[in-house]
Amino acid sequence: MLKKIKVNDVRLGMYIQEVCGSWMDHPFWKRSFKLTEDKDLNTLKNCGVDEIWIETNKGLDVDAGVATLSQKEEDIKIESELKKIEQTPQKTEAPVSLQVELIAAKKIHTKTKEAVVSMFSDVRMGNALKLDDALSLVDEINQSIARNSSALVSLSRLKNVDDYTYLHSVAVCILMMALGRQLGLEDKVLKQVGLAGLMHDLGKVFIPKEVLNKPGKLTEEEFNIIKMHPLKGWEFLKNSNEVNGLTLDVCRHHHERVDGKGYPDKLSGEALTLFARMGAICDVYDAITSNRCYKKGWEPAESIRKMAEWKDGHFDEAIFHAFVKTVGIYPTGTLLKLKSGRLGVVADQSQNSLTKPLVKVFFSTRSNASILQETIDLSKSPDSIANIENPLQWGFDLDKIMGV
Repeated sequence: MLKKIKVNDVRLGMYIQEVCGSWMDHPFWKRSFKLTEDKDLNTLKNCGVDEIWIETNKGLDVDAGVATLSQKEEDIKIESELKKIEQTPQKTEAPVSLQVELIAAKKIHTKTKEAVVSMFSDVRMGNALKLDDALSLVDEINQSIARNSSALVSLSRLKNVDDYTYLHSVAVCILMMALGRQLGLEDKVLKQVGLAGLMHDLGKVFIPKEVLNKPGKLTEEEFNIIKMHPLKGWEFLKNSNEVNGLTLDVCRHHHERVDGKGYPDKLSGEALTLFARMGAICDVYDAITSNRCYKKGWEPAESIRKMAEWKDGHFDEAIFHAFVKTVGIYPTGTLLKLKSGRLGVVADQSQNSLTKPLVKVFFSTRSNASILQETIDLSKSPDSIANIENPLQWGFDLDKIMGV
């Protein structure tokens, strides 16, 4: 039986089903394991994690009287949180359709990746940063998001293990600018926010690859090395006259938490700027939805629910709510089973409801056969969502179906 407990109630012999937090914020990159060593217990209790899930059928149960939460109780809390977000006003309709904007967005996405690769390469070789091209691309990204934010946001999912570092920076840039537009930031500020997203992980250039890409559990020393990347990036960028304070702030503080348990400076509350709070949310979302050499990424809708589960203490609530409105409760690329028995992939967000997106249906589970593809707006359809599906279990190429 799954039980959610406070980390202070963990003891040796328990089976850890899941650590509640982004795997960049703790050293236990394996999702499930039996806790058998004192050093792992001490690390777990001191790495900033607040709660964990244990499987009592595979390890020790909690002591009598210890507070626990069941999976059903947690699901009710998450649904309540998402319902609260859904009831707030939605963004206005995009002036350009997703399919039309994807044509321009693909070119922008490719050019931005090339620019980030070049910038990171310059840093490795000790050369000065040239930001003119990056600023020009940030302006193009801003214009694309204004036309239809779903296009670049959907492309931001596309990355493989080898180019993760570069495309993670591109994705965080896109997500931060889309979130900034949701928050009503002016264009001049949005461009600085985008540049901050591009540069936020520059410090990883200075982290040994064998540590950064280690496929197993990190030692305490290795974890501390990785946690140095915000400072290393900040130290490099502060010497550039072209980099402003906003970018420096996001670079240094995108792993901070509102409860002060983040790193490197353990800032909390009002000490964290709006931009650092934005960066923290966008960084975590892209990290947990991406495949890494040591971990398979979570699906977009699952990731939103995970973040809603841990948000207290981790994220600013108002900004997290705005982020969910930006990407959707069922983000683009989510595989859904409808009550009609059809399978469909979320193709875009509806302007009428966060829980009723536009879905491209393509397969019938009742006949176990492909069907004529069509896009339906669930906010205007009698059909509705039955549940989220794992595309790996079906073997579908969702990107091909979506045309991205």
